[in-house]
Amino acid sequence: MKRSALRLLAVVSLLAAAALGAVRPRYGGRLRIALRAVPVSLDPAASQPDSLAWRNVLSSMFDTLVALDDRGRAQPELATTWHAEPGSQRWQFEIRSGARFTDGTAITADAAAASLRAANPKWRVLSTGQTLVIECDAPCPDLPAELALPRYGITKRDGGGLAGSGAFTVNNWEPGKKLVLAAREDYWGGRTFVDAVEIQLGTGFREQLVAVDAGKADVIEVATEQARRAAAESRRIENSSAAGLMALVFAKDVSPEDSLMRQALALSIDRASINEVLLQGGGEPTGSLLPNWMTGYSFLFPASANLERAQQLRGEIPHAPKLTLGYDSGDPLARVIAERIVLDAGKAGFTLQLTDSPASDVRLVRLPLVSVDPQISLLELAVRLGLPAPKFGDGSPAEIYSAESGLLQSQRVIPLLHLPAAVALGPNVRNWTESREGKWDLLDVWLVPEKP
Repeated sequence: MKRSALRLLAVVSLLAAAALGAVRPRYGGRLRIALRAVPVSLDPAASQPDSLAWRNVLSSMFDTLVALDDRGRAQPELATTWHAEPGSQRWQFEIRSGARFTDGTAITADAAAASLRAANPKWRVLSTGQTLVIECDAPCPDLPAELALPRYGITKRDGGGLAGSGAFTVNNWEPGKKLVLAAREDYWGGRTFVDAVEIQLGTGFREQLVAVDAGKADVIEVATEQARRAAAESRRIENSSAAGLMALVFAKDVSPEDSLMRQALALSIDRASINEVLLQGGGEPTGSLLPNWMTGYSFLFPASANLERAQQLRGEIPHAPKLTLGYDSGDPLARVIAERIVLDAGKAGFTLQLTDSPASDVRLVRLPLVSVDPQISLLELAVRLGLPAPKFGDGSPAEIYSAESGLLQSQRVIPLLHLPAAVALGPNVRNWTESREGKWDLLDVWLVPEKP
């Protein structure tokens, strides 16, 4: 179904609700968002610290060729149709007619090809008429799902400037501090309800809560460990399904001497206790890279602590090395979880020393799950872990399970927790929706007028 048709259906539903006494949807107003991210570039292909919230902002400025629904099925966006030639190494996409960049120029196949070549130099991207062709160096049956990633947002780069392809255009940009977006009147999917979106960057969780309570912000991020309490205090909280992974990542490949140590360390960590005490039940203890909602098999990877077995394995190691455990010093939650891991490891007979230095033997990290598609998420995790990318054929559940098992058998990573993403909404926000992996739909959000 086209996005404009979906919006019409949403409006009809809301008007039906209005007949029963609800407030009517309206155009106008400025949606105020506060984020922790401090990006310094608006280019979706730029390399900078990743966050789910910032990806959502980029998606409102830059459309991709396709989008994924909650079940991971590709849906038309700037491409209306597509197909692969035999072997799935060469794909053709028909570009939507009538779509324009924010500078008023048409989004053609040639313009889309230039954008994708900049985002992925490994592809051979061609264009003819309104047909765009992508040639990969190996079979890529899941290419449409990969093209749905925000970094492949279609962008016009001209003389250092950027023209977007999404529903909003940039009105004001102060790198790392503030971004103001304005609704486009000529957007192919229809005009958004709100006139503008104002985003304050580099705002901590505590400051965000103060802002929404004081009526100075409409949408804020909520820390995983604060989500339940925030809901209990009558704040409007929206939670995604698991949208990120917290894990221990080793700096080096495993050696025969290290294998028992890494097995024992994984068994020593009480994930359930960390979740209940430190995260206030907000996460999901896990032994898998991908969450169960995405694959259905997460439970097959053990996540329970077994201190007795960990101590037995420690007894088989003549000289266990002392390891440094790194963490993000700007993340208070990472600090307390790292301290708990040190205690758990000590009970099993291992010595870990905390450090906030980027150079450490093992590091506690948060890894985003960038797609609802399990193949794409697994490939992206492999890249971030520095591991060889899995090879896929038909993309069956058995094949994905085998690929994930292979990554875990490398013993470069110990999964700990899957973390949802939560936002708090101000009282004037209406029709807020997001997908299972936490993708926002800002196009249909509208605001109730504030009381004088």
